[in-house]
Amino acid sequence: MKRAYLTLPLCFLILLASLWTAHYVYNDASVVTPVVKGEQAHPLSFMSEAEYKRTVDFSRIKEALYFADLGFEWVILLFVLAAGLSGRFRDTAVKLFKRSTFGQVTVYTVLFQLATTLLELPLAWYRHMIDVNYGVSNMTPSAWFSELFLDFGISTLMTIPVIWIAYLIVKKSPKRWWLWLWTATVPLLLFLIVIQPVVLDPLYNDFKPLQDQQLKAQIIDLAHKANIPSENVYEVDMSKKTNALNAYVNGIGPSARIVLWDTTLNKLDDEEILFIMGHEMGHYVMHHMLWGLAGSLVVMLALFYLTSLLYPRVVRFMGGVWGLKGEHDLAALPVALLVLSLLSFLVGPAENYMQRVHEQASDRYAVEITDGDVQSGITSFQKLSRLSLSDPNPSPLVKILLYSHPTLSERIRDLEQMGKEQKAK
Repeated sequence: MKRAYLTLPLCFLILLASLWTAHYVYNDASVVTPVVKGEQAHPLSFMSEAEYKRTVDFSRIKEALYFADLGFEWVILLFVLAAGLSGRFRDTAVKLFKRSTFGQVTVYTVLFQLATTLLELPLAWYRHMIDVNYGVSNMTPSAWFSELFLDFGISTLMTIPVIWIAYLIVKKSPKRWWLWLWTATVPLLLFLIVIQPVVLDPLYNDFKPLQDQQLKAQIIDLAHKANIPSENVYEVDMSKKTNALNAYVNGIGPSARIVLWDTTLNKLDDEEILFIMGHEMGHYVMHHMLWGLAGSLVVMLALFYLTSLLYPRVVRFMGGVWGLKGEHDLAALPVALLVLSLLSFLVGPAENYMQRVHEQASDRYAVEITDGDVQSGITSFQKLSRLSLSDPNPSPLVKILLYSHPTLSERIRDLEQMGKEQKAK
């Protein structure tokens, strides 16, 4: 078979595999945690049968869509290459900026981002409509499209310098570009972590100091108890977008802040909120952000190295068919992104496992810092499952591939065990 005809069957195989996985996940009735009625970890102890069915239906649709979407994204990258769009974007960029590498990268990136965004738009809109139909999302079409445009603008502005630096490094050091690119990525990643809470997040939502002064004082007391030097407790107006619940601690140094979604404030009682904040503080105290960053950098180094081995081979094998001029060709960017995305998917389960270990440790820390308030943790997880339509007991495959947290049934079971340990002391 000629190489020119390889792309179409490859796209077909990718779509077939992703759709089969989506179908399997949607119909997989197995569960992670064996629970029986009457246990607090059993969904029907805190949901009606109708609520549970709705939660499972929503979760399985979203999980199936994840796998379908992943295959679709890979096919889009292949389509951009096989249809010659990447080559045309490069030619347009060179024509407009013959002597400016940065200008060429800017034009190419804008065109590439625009093409992929438009091709992914139907599935993205479908995912949004699922959220709306199940009552998870409150966003109007105009609000959703406004955020889509904002995402496009921010991601494009942030991507241009990264691609420009990568392009220059690949041209300068064809053999060691993976190492130099990783070295350049480290300060960029640290910079992003610092500026996200104070620059990027406020572009999407309104943040303001927590208005409930009594709750704020309790949270700050809890932070002092955890030796967290932060007086910054914020609430964010997520109720205009979603009915889901969340809270987090992010940033580093002066940008560190404790954030509560207003949905969490409205739907959990103070003791439950304090447990959730104790959990988030556990991440801070045990340096999970730094450990996660270190782990991400190690994984990134390995991914860059493996990409440096696979990317040139793919370009040499298919570059002539796709109109690419070599490894340093700007039009070969989708090849690098495709290889990197495939490798990232393969290492995803290991990264998820390490995050689940951190989450479990933070749950235990929350029990300790709230003086053993196990029950508030249990009821907060039960409400999280019911209000966010999060399946408390998914299949093992879904957990391994997608879950960065233990399942909610597992977390409730663990809390019950902690409660038994307390009584035994």
